[in-house]
Amino acid sequence: MLAGKTALITGSSSGIGLATAHVLAEQGVNLVLHGLLSESEGEKLAQSFIEKYAIKAIFDNADLRDANKINCFMNYAIEQMNGIDILVNNAGIQYTESIERFPDSKWDAIIAVNLTAAFHTIQKSLPTMIKKHWGRIINIASVHGLVASKQKSAYCAAKHGLIGLTKVVALECAEEGVTANTICPGWVDTPLINDQIAQIAQQQHIDFERAKYQLITSKQALPEMLSPRQVGEFVLFLCTDTAKGITGSALPIDGAWTAQ
Repeated sequence: MLAGKTALITGSSSGIGLATAHVLAEQGVNLVLHGLLSESEGEKLAQSFIEKYAIKAIFDNADLRDANKINCFMNYAIEQMNGIDILVNNAGIQYTESIERFPDSKWDAIIAVNLTAAFHTIQKSLPTMIKKHWGRIINIASVHGLVASKQKSAYCAAKHGLIGLTKVVALECAEEGVTANTICPGWVDTPLINDQIAQIAQQQHIDFERAKYQLITSKQALPEMLSPRQVGEFVLFLCTDTAKGITGSALPIDGAWTAQ
């Protein structure tokens, strides 16, 4: 059903975004890849998808803090791919500090990348989706779009805002064949998390596995992290006809983090 459609995935050069790109490419979905790679590295990444999956793929490294660059990126992608059918706003950045010490520049950057960029990509993608009477907008929020943690004021504000934005899009597009949802992961197994685990192990003089268990269960009941691919497969599900009645939802996959 999805073969021949086009997905644009921000932050798709690693982690959840890259895993999602592979899951969708396996279904014959063409890709607009994006991330913090050089142009030559990005072209290599796109070419690897073309060769492996026999799909069309392009790459852009637009700075998502800059609305003008986002607009250029989106215009180019829409022109090259004849519109965007599936939009996955996955790119995100993080910085932790208490509110009274939080740098203005970090606040501005986190809100820009994690929230404002999604507004711009959605706004640019919708006309073609509405014209085709089919579209899927999937925003990767976080469990921190549903609950808060200390020292994450900007991140929590952005992710809560992303859920609100998604709800409005769902309401406005309910009769247009376009769904909009947010996925709210808890712990996801990425290199960044491994650094946190190693730091705990070193500080508390415990082994890596014990530190990992301690970190995970400090927040969620299920003592396991998601793999990036599991999030990608959830994205795929939301693209199917089976899920067309799911719209305007904030969907936690958080190991019972928010059940507490």
